[in-house]
Amino acid sequence: MSDPLDQVLELVAAGRLSADEAAPILDALAARDKALGARDKALGAREQALGGTSTESSTTPADRRSPQVARIEVRDAGRRVVDLRIPISLGRFALDRVPGLSSDHLSQVREALASGASGPILDVQDADGDGVRIVLE
Repeated sequence: MSDPLDQVLELVAAGRLSADEAAPILDALAARDKALGARDKALGAREQALGGTSTESSTTPADRRSPQVARIEVRDAGRRVVDLRIPISLGRFALDRVPGLSSDHLSQVREALASGASGPILDVQDADGDGVRIVLE
């Protein structure tokens, strides 16, 4: 358990931390990673200015403000029985545990998370009104 993110997620999975208690910790870890990424980007720009190899700059999904929260709604017979808002970092950990999602649905959600998409990314419903909806906010 060397990765702090893994440690927090394991504490949540074990019930020793609630999702609400873990959210600020996960946000702090994300901010740290973002700061490290900005530092690495600045070092790369400095290296390029000093005559390093040139790289074509482009806007990446990481440059945009990415969603921070995933809303997961589960419907039973058309009635909403679960309506969760969880931090994206925790959502990645719990994604495989959402009932009713096929491997195609899981890969669709993972691609949306990786691209920094926001808004509704998955809405699956059967004829009985049972379903899952995932929205990135």
